[in-house]
Amino acid sequence: MKPAIAIIGRPNVGKSTLFNRLIGKRLALVDDRPGVTRDRREGEGSLFDLEFRIFDTAGYEEEDAQTLPGRMRAQTEAALEEADVALFLVDGRAGITPLDEEIARWLRASNRPVVLAVNKAEGRQAEGGIAESYALGLGDPIAISAEHGEGMADLFQALMPHIDAAAAKIAEQGDAGDADDPDAPLKLAIVGRPNAGKSTLINRLLGENRLITGPEAGITRDSIEIDWVWSDPGSGDERPVRLIDTAGMRKKAKVKDKLEKLSVADGRRAIDFAEVVVLLLDASKGLELQDLKIADAVLQEGRALVIAINKWDIAEDASRLFNGIRAALDEGLSQLKGVPLIAVSAATGKGTDQMLKAAFHAREAWSRRVPTALLNRWFEAAISANPPPAPGGRRIKLRYITQANSRPPAFVVFGTRVDQLPASYHRYLLNGIRRDLDFGAVPVRINLRARANPFAAD
Repeated sequence: MKPAIAIIGRPNVGKSTLFNRLIGKRLALVDDRPGVTRDRREGEGSLFDLEFRIFDTAGYEEEDAQTLPGRMRAQTEAALEEADVALFLVDGRAGITPLDEEIARWLRASNRPVVLAVNKAEGRQAEGGIAESYALGLGDPIAISAEHGEGMADLFQALMPHIDAAAAKIAEQGDAGDADDPDAPLKLAIVGRPNAGKSTLINRLLGENRLITGPEAGITRDSIEIDWVWSDPGSGDERPVRLIDTAGMRKKAKVKDKLEKLSVADGRRAIDFAEVVVLLLDASKGLELQDLKIADAVLQEGRALVIAINKWDIAEDASRLFNGIRAALDEGLSQLKGVPLIAVSAATGKGTDQMLKAAFHAREAWSRRVPTALLNRWFEAAISANPPPAPGGRRIKLRYITQANSRPPAFVVFGTRVDQLPASYHRYLLNGIRRDLDFGAVPVRINLRARANPFAAD
C-alpha cells in the first residue's frame, strides 16, 4: 500500500491533465468539454521521489444523488474517503466560483488534509484567481500548470509532509493485501544467457517436459508463466510459485534480429513483473561480463536476486569454480555483496530445493518493513557510532529516518546539508541497514531529503 491522493474540483479545472502528468502517461481522457471523467480512476503516481496512489475524480456538482452528476459526486466522495490527502484544484483563469466555495466548505468539514492548487496559472491571466483563492480558507495556494508542468516543485513541498506522515502510518500498521501476503505465489523469473539451461531447469522443477528444450541456443522466445506448487522438504509445506521462463539475453551488440530484440525486451518486462530473479550461470563457461550486466539490471530494477550455477553435474574442479565465481561476484557486484550463490543441476535436480528456499527467504527480506521506533533507534546508534562529516567546518545533521516503501525496501533520511553527504557515508548507512536490520543481500534504497529553506534565493 502507498499513500493516496484524491484530486478534487469542479468540472473542467484540469484534474485529468494533472492526473496524467503525475502518473507519467495519458491514461485519463482529456477534453475541453466539462464532464469527460465520470468514474474515479486510480493510478500509480510519483512526484520527484514521492510515490503514491492517485485518484482522478469526476467534477463535483451539487445534483440529486439519483442523477448521473449525483452518482458521479458519490464516486468523488468515495475517493476522498479512501485518500490520505485531498488535492483541491481550482481554475486560476476563471477565478473562484460559488461551486468552488461549496467544495471548499465540504473539504474543510472532512477529516482529510487539503492542499489547494490553482491550475492554469501560467501567464498573468491567473493572478486574480490566485489572489481570490486565499478566501477559501485552505491555506496558501500553490500556483501550477498541469499542462506545462509548472509549479511541480512547490506542489512537491506542499504534498511531502502529508505523504510522509501517511507512509509512516502505513509502515507502522504493515501493508495489507495479496502483494505482501507470504502465502501468495512467489513470482520467480529465471534469466540468463542463451543455452544456460533455463527451460530445462523449469522442466525439472515441474517434473514434465512443459517447455521445449534442446542444444540450440535461443529456443525460448516468449516469456512463459507457469503456476506450480513446491513441496518444501524441510517443513513439508506446499508453497505456490509462478515460474517465468525467459529468452536468453546476449550482449546488446550481438542482438541484430528484430524478433530476438523483442524477446529480450519481453524478458526484461518479466524481470519487472518478478519478485525474485534467479540468474542462471553455465558451469561450463563460468561467469562472464554479460552475466554481471544481467545481474546489475535486476538490481537496478529493485528485484531480489539469487544466482544459480547450472550444469554442476559436469563441472570440472567444482570447489575452485565455486570460489572463483563467488569472488568475481563480490567484486563485480560491489554495490551488493553476498548475493546467494547456489550450485544446481537441471539434469539431476541437485540443489533446486536449496535454490527455492533461498528465493523465498529473499522475498521475505525484500518485503520486510521495520517499525519506525526500531528503525530510529538503529539510526541514532549508527550516527552516534560514526557521526556524519563536517565539510568546510559545517556539520551535516541527520535528524530521522523512515521507511517509505518495501518491495524493494526504500528509506528516507531527513536532515540538513544532505546534498554534501559523501557517498562513503551513504554506503555506511546502506550496509548497516542490510546487516543490522536483517535485509541481507536485497537491494535497499536510501533517499536523502532536506527541508526547504524559506530564506534561500529563488
